[in-house]
Amino acid sequence: MALVPAAATTLAVTDYDQVRTEVGMPEVRTGSPQTAQFWSAAARLAVLTPGVLRPVDTLLQRDDGFGQADVSWEADFHGGGVSGWALRLRNGVPMAAVRRAVRAGVGPLRGARVDVRDHLVSRGAAAPGEPNWAGRRGLPGLVDGPALATYVQRGCVAGDTGDARLQPLTAYAVQYAATLATARLGAGRDDLFARMRLGRTRPRFARIFRRGAADPSSGRIGYQMTDPAAAATLALHHQLPFAVCAP
Repeated sequence: MALVPAAATTLAVTDYDQVRTEVGMPEVRTGSPQTAQFWSAAARLAVLTPGVLRPVDTLLQRDDGFGQADVSWEADFHGGGVSGWALRLRNGVPMAAVRRAVRAGVGPLRGARVDVRDHLVSRGAAAPGEPNWAGRRGLPGLVDGPALATYVQRGCVAGDTGDARLQPLTAYAVQYAATLATARLGAGRDDLFARMRLGRTRPRFARIFRRGAADPSSGRIGYQMTDPAAAATLALHHQLPFAVCAP
């Protein structure tokens, strides 16, 4: 979160190391013969970011010896007048080659910043000392532990609340595993069951997010996903009824 500018309103993160483990290909790297098979399998999971380097993957592999398959995790953030991304490359990637590709302005790497020590590459990210999400009250507490993918939004989602009595919602997060999703809206909420029930009235959401279970003390709603890729799309398109704004 320290990389996300304070003004941003959404953050989407995909942990590609977790994705590789989940599909049973933990050793996939640039040049691996299973790369195409990996991307086909990953497309069925709740992948929230498209792969910053994929549009220039072939060029990077040919000229610099690294590519999208070498990304450990990737984050995309936007809103509030800012837009950017950050990614961490796996240990062993030659960072001199990464800096060379950045200097050459290869595709999305044009104007990027490279942190050689931490294997980070970013564009539009908050620089050290600049206001960022890590300093925003309530945001860090919405994310708990590792996940295959994580979505965080400041604010709420426009939509019909029906007769539900809802408290204001200032931020929420959804963390995805292989077939389970956990929404976090903040601890001690009195409206969590009402928010969970809103999903039952949205046919598409109800088909994808099943068997909701709410825990008001922790502010969590857990779901089983019938289609993880579609579940990720609903988050990215702001179609999550449990996160609707209070009337």
